[in-house]
Amino acid sequence: MTLAVHNLEVVYEDVMLALRGASLSVPRDRIVAVLGANGAGKTTLLRAMTGLLDIHRGKITRGYVSLDDTTLDTRKAAKVVASGVGQVMEGRRVFTEFTVEENLRVGAHTQGRAGLQDKFDRVYTMFPVLADRRNARAGYLSGGEQQMLAIGRALMADPEYLLLDEPSLGLAPKIVEQIRDLIVSINKAGTGILLIEQNAAMALSIADHGYVMENGLTVMDAPAETLRHDADIQEFYLGGTGEQRSLRDVKHYKRRKRWLS
Repeated sequence: MTLAVHNLEVVYEDVMLALRGASLSVPRDRIVAVLGANGAGKTTLLRAMTGLLDIHRGKITRGYVSLDDTTLDTRKAAKVVASGVGQVMEGRRVFTEFTVEENLRVGAHTQGRAGLQDKFDRVYTMFPVLADRRNARAGYLSGGEQQMLAIGRALMADPEYLLLDEPSLGLAPKIVEQIRDLIVSINKAGTGILLIEQNAAMALSIADHGYVMENGLTVMDAPAETLRHDADIQEFYLGGTGEQRSLRDVKHYKRRKRWLS
């Protein structure tokens, strides 16, 4: 079972080409990481996969998304969710005036009432802090708690695949460790994970496979272990040495040209 993107091209407002042929695959039992600088097309990739392009005035002009070898209807987000694909967007996007439990209930809107309590129990078991604060307004939660709520809300739809956009953004290192461990637990429970992350060290530490995006293209594709030991990845995404960091801007153009060749 695999969620896959095939040579996807996306245009915003009929003029701005954001994806120029992006491809990747996410096996059901794996964590797949996507790395790339700001503007590389990572968030656009997720919008294209989850039916959110329309509200951003974007559209797919070439390529398609498939789920288990069947073309996925990405024109409407609700259809994507019903197909078994969930997303946690960058910035968490919780409903701040709703309680924790009301936010979770929104996540189950495609599921009906059957088994609803079991879904609540699953999320509260995974996130005890949410159980303790189920009647609190989401706007009063800490950043880490809001991220847990955003993930829990997505899990209420029982997704087979979960797409995460920068889940560690703005969080303290200790909370990032908790989020990392939660992602691993969700995957071990049977959910495929597509992880978009600026924190490349965290992403590659738990991923099975990785892709690198540059200017709307997927330009590298390798097992995470291989990427962790790749000299260019170490230099550009994992920090490198002080001398390497000082040379990064000088080398970036040559590196990008080689990746795109």
